[in-house]
Amino acid sequence: MDRTLRAALLKLYGQEALPASQFTAAQRNALDRFARQTGAVSCQRQGRGDVYRIRDPHLFETHLTALSPQIEIVTAENLPLRAQHIAHARDSKARNHQHDCYYPLLKAVGDKVLWRHGEHGTELPLSQLTHDFGATSLRMEASDAWCTGQPLWLVENQALFDRTDWLPADTQATLLYYGGQLDGRLLTWLAQRPRASRVVLFPDYDGVGLANFARLYALLGDACECWLMPDWQSKLTRYGSHRLWQDTLREFTSGVSNLPNELGALTEQMRQSGLALEQEAVWLPAFNETQGRPKKLSVNR
Repeated sequence: MDRTLRAALLKLYGQEALPASQFTAAQRNALDRFARQTGAVSCQRQGRGDVYRIRDPHLFETHLTALSPQIEIVTAENLPLRAQHIAHARDSKARNHQHDCYYPLLKAVGDKVLWRHGEHGTELPLSQLTHDFGATSLRMEASDAWCTGQPLWLVENQALFDRTDWLPADTQATLLYYGGQLDGRLLTWLAQRPRASRVVLFPDYDGVGLANFARLYALLGDACECWLMPDWQSKLTRYGSHRLWQDTLREFTSGVSNLPNELGALTEQMRQSGLALEQEAVWLPAFNETQGRPKKLSVNR
């Protein structure tokens, strides 16, 4: 209610009068209630419609200040967005509150991984930084020119970021940990220009993970891929979770039609079995159907 009334009062602020058609139905209801309770605003018939006016400017500004304490600075361009929101509504998350920049955790796999800001710009020696510090970060903005000549792998769970022996042998790549949901700023950054020789997403094989890939694929098309772990079919059967399938079924149902044909076998087996599989199964032994016992796991170190 406060948010709706605040929006209506801000529209009316500084105006001699405003037609009721300038307000949403919810805002008109809020203004009518505010008018009855305070008398600071009136609604009068004018021509073919109603018009709202401020009757008591001092009382009006008192109430508006209580809802929006710094009206005159809410659009100040020199203030961070969340500071503007606090001034506007006493709440940093009152409107779109996402920061402009994104700072993901990055690490190199291999000893020759390098990022450059433009063809002849600043270099980020990711392999060296990973060797010295374990991981690093990079300020990503849609307008920047950072790129690498190696693949960029995106992983959903920290275990895959901490320990990289699950990757194919001789991998030279950047590993980025995104933690559950692909951030919209990361997607925008990836879509702005080619950032890597290839973008590879390794998600959980559940509704959320596949929905994330659908978002990525919609932006990058064949320049990205969803990685399928070796022996995923037998691992899905042996280690898959019905609870995880049920918990993410809505996301699976809404996103499956947006996936490329290459994932058809995976999504069909998930649908038929009612199972979903978490990333960490990559370290588990696969089931050897011929011999009826687990097949030894070959781990790339």
